[in-house]
Parts: sequence; structure tokens; C-alpha cells
Amino acid sequence: MSDLVALAVAVPIFGSLVAFLVGVARSESGWPVAVAATLAHLAVAVTLAERAFTGGRIEYVVGGFEVPYGIELVVDGLSATMLVLIAAVSLGVLAYARRAGPRSNPFYAVYLLLVTGLTGMSVTGDLFNMYVFLEITGLAAYALVASGDRGESAVAALKYLLVGTVGASLFLLGVGYAYIDTGTLNMGDLAAKLAANGYDATLTQAAFALVVVGLFIKVAVFPLHTWQPDAYAGAPDSVSGLISALVSTVAAYALLRVVYTVFGAGFLDANELAHGILVAGATVSIVVGSLLAVSQSRVKRMLAYSSVSQFGLVVAAIAIGNVTALTGAAVHLVGHAVMKGGLFLTAGLVATETGARSVDEFEGLVQRSPVGAGVFGVLAVAMVGVPPTVGFAGKWYVAVGAAEAGSWGLLAVIVASTLLTLAYFARLVERMFFREPAADLEPAVERVGASALADGGDGDEDAEEAGASPGMYATVVAAAVLAVALGFVVFQYADLMQPTIEGLLS
Repeated sequence: MSDLVALAVAVPIFGSLVAFLVGVARSESGWPVAVAATLAHLAVAVTLAERAFTGGRIEYVVGGFEVPYGIELVVDGLSATMLVLIAAVSLGVLAYARRAGPRSNPFYAVYLLLVTGLTGMSVTGDLFNMYVFLEITGLAAYALVASGDRGESAVAALKYLLVGTVGASLFLLGVGYAYIDTGTLNMGDLAAKLAANGYDATLTQAAFALVVVGLFIKVAVFPLHTWQPDAYAGAPDSVSGLISALVSTVAAYALLRVVYTVFGAGFLDANELAHGILVAGATVSIVVGSLLAVSQSRVKRMLAYSSVSQFGLVVAAIAIGNVTALTGAAVHLVGHAVMKGGLFLTAGLVATETGARSVDEFEGLVQRSPVGAGVFGVLAVAMVGVPPTVGFAGKWYVAVGAAEAGSWGLLAVIVASTLLTLAYFARLVERMFFREPAADLEPAVERVGASALADGGDGDEDAEEAGASPGMYATVVAAAVLAVALGFVVFQYADLMQPTIEGLLS
């Protein structure tokens, strides 16, 4: 038993409370508090990951009660991966948000509350507490999306709230059915009792359907994705980067965890319809998400629909359900978080420097924003899956897993997904590097300065504050470097993950 597991959840909660309280004495003091809390959270996450990968599964029962009566927190290779990812990405986005904003103490308090929810979802061994942390994550995400100063942000947050509430309610209803069937909420105990009751029990099948559909909404699997494009496009740029990298990623992790820890591979083998739901969700999301991405004129909406397609690959890996495919799912979750979060943040950087937010406005971008164009190009290539990037590695493992399982239809869809991804990223790359700049756009720095002068303020000072900062540049460059560097350590990571994946499938 390790108290560090509980500390992983407690640190961001404490940081959130401190960020909110210090705002009473001094406004806009939340950023250093958030950085300190996130650094501590990263240190805890890395320590737990090192122990989990070298010493095996770590367990902690809140209050000292015995399982299955106590609330269990568990860290294995998969949850440790999520912990490090959450801490690292949230720290990187904080560096970006220092200048990009929002900057109020309530914003940073809610930011850390989101980190708390994501962390809890990653380490909980109790199905009801997964729902609790799912709700914390959702409520914090709704508030962050609404933190923008445009009406679009408020409308996007309201839509996110309505659709997200439906998803959480379905999840909770499924948890209730599982509890009625077994009398327990501990995931390990649930797995044993569901197997003993028989996988053909009506309550078991209903619980699976409700939980999976509820998580499909949170992951944004087509056609349950309707909240995502508006939320990603309407949120402030730093929030878009954070939620695109982490919220659906951890929801997809929760889907994988519930399917194999609670219901198990035997349930999918015994219920062809349940397996078919996963296959259908994966196939439709990959194809339709890509087609919708191609048709978008705004860059952030294109990236949002791209996420619908990319998470379809993770659902496909869950449906395939062998060691290779599930390893690919873990790799792709990490890779997608780095690549897509980096793309959204780079889109924000480009908009700050040049005012460009649409596909056509990216023409000749390399001449107006060399760093932005270069980073966006690297991340786009990684998303397509060009070796040796992490985007290639994730798709490769999932594709090989499909071949090993004889899932030739899914294999064809996975291969086609690379061409579909190329279809919407190639047009941006071509515009950025092989066309002359369009008519001059108005950078964010100029817009802010002009607005301040009109209001009688100091235009030069406000414009300087609005411009891209070293932290913004460092964050997006780090994402591009990681997208390539992680591709070189995938095989070592796969070896470390093998005991965890085999345990899920046993």
C-alpha cells in the first residue's frame, strides 16, 4: 500500500483551494500556485510510474477498509501512463496560458479541479467513484470552455453541459444495474461476480450497454460527438489545448479499463452484439470523422473532427482486444494527447501572431509565422502517421493487432484512416509552405493595441502583453519534439506495458 496514490489526487485538490483563496487577497496570483501544485503532481506521478513499472501494481484503500468495502485506488502500468501524461500536459499548458490566458484565480482553481477529476478517473478501482470523478472532470471542463470572453464560448459550454450530462447519466445508470446484479462496486470484485452470474444475464448486458454508450459520449464517438467541435472551437486557445489533449483521452482510458477490468474479454467473446457496438463505433468514427474534418473551413473545428476519427482508432483497438492492439491503444492515447494538444496550441499561437484562424488564411504561413508553420507541419505529419513519429507507432501496433486477430475489415479501416488523415492535413501543409501569403491579416497583438487606444489605454503595453511569449513558443516546440522523440522509445514502453496488458486480458 502506498499513500502516494492518495497524494496524487490530493495535491491538485489542495492547489485548487489555495489558488481560489489567495485570489481574495491578490487577484491574478493563481498562476504560480497552479505551477507549484502541478510540479508537485508531476513529481508524485513520475514516482508512482517508476514504482509501478518496476515493482508492479500499487494499491491503496481509503480509510484502511478492506476491499471490496473500501474505496480502492490502483496504479498499474496503464494508469501510471495516464498520471504522467495528465501532469506533464497540464504543466505544459500552464506555461502557454501564462500569456495566452485566461489569467484569473478562479480559472486556475477550476483548471486544477479538472486535473483532480482526470487523476481520480485514472487511479480509481471503484466504478461509482469513477462516475464521481467523471462528473468532477465534466463540470470543470464546462466551466473552462465558458471562460472565453465571446458568446461562442458560453453557447459551446452549454451544449457541452447538456450532452455531457446525458453521457454521465447513462454511465451512472449502468453502474446501478451492475450493482443490482452483483451487490458490489469494486472493479475487481465486480469482474468476479459478473463472471459467476453469467455473461448472458440481462442486467449485465444492460449495464455494459449503458456504461459504454455513456463513455462513447465522453470520448466523442460518432454520432455522439456533437458537443466536441463546438467545445474545442469555442474555448480559449489554452483551454482547447488542455481538453483536447486530456479529457477525451482519459475517457477513452476509462472505456478500456471498464471493458477489460470489469466485464472482461470473456464478456465480449460471449456477446457478439457487445463486440459489434465497439466495432461499429470505431469504424463510423474513423471514416465519418475524417470526412467531416476535410469539409471544415476553420482550423480548430477541423482539428476537433480529427479527434473524432483518431479516438475511433482507440475504440478499434479495444474491440480487437489482444496484447498488441491494446498496447497500440495506450501508445495512441499518449501520442494523440501530445500531437493534438500541440496542434490546438499552435493554432492559437498562429492566430496570436497573424490573426489566421481559417484554412484559407494559412496560405504562406511559413513567411509570417515560421515557428508556428514549422511546428504545425511536424505535428500534422505525426498525426498522419509518418515514421518515426509516435503517430506511426500507435497506428502500427493497432494495425498489427488487427492482423493477428484476423479482423481484416478493421485492418482495412485502420489503413484507410491514414489516407483520410492525410486528406485534411495535406491541404493545410500545402497552403502553409507552397503558397504565397494571402491578404495581410490583423494579428492579435495589433487588435488588442488598437482596442486599448480606442478605450484611452496604453496600446503599446497591452499589445506587448497580448503577443506570443517564450512560454507559448517553448510549449509548442516541446510538443513537436516529443511527437518525434516518443516514437523512438515505443518498443521499450511496450515491453514495460506487457504485464499490465496481459493482466487486463487474463
